Amino acid sequence: MPEPLLFSIVESPGHPNLSALYRRLGIREERFAAQRKAMQALKRIKPDFVVAEFFYGFGNNYAGANLSNLDTFLASLQRYAPQARVIVLVDKAQRPYVDRLAGRFPLHGVLVQPVGPADLEPLLGA
Repeated sequence: MPEPLLFSIVESPGHPNLSALYRRLGIREERFAAQRKAMQALKRIKPDFVVAEFFYGFGNNYAGANLSNLDTFLASLQRYAPQARVIVLVDKAQRPYVDRLAGRFPLHGVLVQPVGPADLEPLLGA
């Protein structure tokens, strides 16, 4: 059985470095500094998990068609890797907005920052 693949989309300094956890669990990590790069990779490789931060779009384009920074990526994920389990990391103040995102896209888990290995491990083992 091939090792699971996880896309780690790191868009801010607040994203925890959980690479040691992934290695310990036998999960191969692909790190991306931008959603755009992760979407390009989706055309070549299919992740089993995605760990990404949620940022609500206050007063910009997100208020129209998109709710957050994740909408476009999650739409692509539905097309290329619908089996992937999405784990969203969110600031406590923005937590209420994630429920709207979950109404549009399936989310495997939502974790409020700060997030450590003990918080994430149960979601990766499920």
